[in-house]
Amino acid sequence: MAVAVEITRSEVLRPSRASAAGGGRRSPLTVFDRAATDWYIPVAFAWDAAAAPCNEDVKEGLAAVLARFPRLAGRFDVDGCDRRCFNLNDAGVRVIEATADARLADALAHDVAAHVNELYPKANMENADEPVLQVQLTRYTCGGLVIGSVSHHQVADGQSMSVFFTEWAAAVRTGGAVLPTPFVDRAAVAVTRAPPEPAFDHRNIEFKGEQSRSHSYGSLPLDRIKNLVVHFPDEFVAGLKSHVGGRCSTFQCLLAHAWKKITAARDLPPEEYTQVRVAVNCRGRASPAVPTDYFGNMVLWAFPRMQVRDLLSSSYATVVSVIRDAVASVDEQYIQSFIDFGEVAAGEELTPTAAPPGTVFCPDLEVDSWLGFRFHGLDFGRGPPRAFLPPDLPVEGMLIFVPSCGEKGGVEMYMALDDHHVDALRQICYAMD
Repeated sequence: MAVAVEITRSEVLRPSRASAAGGGRRSPLTVFDRAATDWYIPVAFAWDAAAAPCNEDVKEGLAAVLARFPRLAGRFDVDGCDRRCFNLNDAGVRVIEATADARLADALAHDVAAHVNELYPKANMENADEPVLQVQLTRYTCGGLVIGSVSHHQVADGQSMSVFFTEWAAAVRTGGAVLPTPFVDRAAVAVTRAPPEPAFDHRNIEFKGEQSRSHSYGSLPLDRIKNLVVHFPDEFVAGLKSHVGGRCSTFQCLLAHAWKKITAARDLPPEEYTQVRVAVNCRGRASPAVPTDYFGNMVLWAFPRMQVRDLLSSSYATVVSVIRDAVASVDEQYIQSFIDFGEVAAGEELTPTAAPPGTVFCPDLEVDSWLGFRFHGLDFGRGPPRAFLPPDLPVEGMLIFVPSCGEKGGVEMYMALDDHHVDALRQICYAMD
């Protein structure tokens, strides 16, 4: 069904009180920030009328919480050496209010993708004063609400944004009561050795150097990249874990399963190699460890790799072991090497390895796990969201694991795949063999 979304109001909302870090102070980007995607990441959540907060409460809670997240209310700027930095000037976030000419249940019962891209703001990357966080409140005829947002990835990673969303919801529930301030000291997460001693090829791993693997990927027309959702019920996940045997996280088991099935659906040559780019949260892996509520970017990547014939013929336990070993290699020595590289390359222009729309990762995959995030438990005072609404993923081979909203439980796998391989995947995606 066609759903018309009409914008009724747009404003810039400033923090209700000045942040301790405000006043126009400039703050450099860390090397983790520089490695993050130089783009805005969209998310959207839907609440039925009974659980939907009113717009004014949502905005008041947002204004109250922004003082504790000064970078979200700031702007990008450049320092004296013409390098991108943060200007902590409390300039505010953009808030858009809109209406949709449909009932929320009817809209969600049909092709959500037909209008989901109208449910969050469209950031203008060419505008030097563009807010780094933008929010859209879309009200449906039944009173249901979708809160969609875009935030610039070089400001914060998914772990950080999950903390922000949770505290925003808490501010609405409590009427703006004072809550703990997250850990925001970026200098503490990028302490270099003297002298810095990078030991790995970060210029071609985390960034697009001349030897970066990202240069080998092809492209497809966007209309051939199909977005799909696979729901893994709790019973399936439990069965998969018993099939693997031994200790295995939900993420590792599901990734092993998805890697096998997608590779089979792609019908790749047995001698080909396939790898997965796995996002790894480095907060607890650094030495010393960084607080879990650190607000910023602290993600690197692991690259489990197997030959196609071995991947398809190996047991789940073997594939999980390959994934686990690759993730384990992102240890304190690797993280320190990356931080040291950031110091060595502080004056250089570095391009993150983010793939542009239309990129085809085949025979590879890229995966993000949001299983530890608390997005699905957001409660602005009347109940959790009914649904998480995924935006279009414009890169073939990208996967995101998200906890299911509502009562059905389990895990949703949002992914983008070459349309030519979708039917084959649907036929085998629940087979454990």
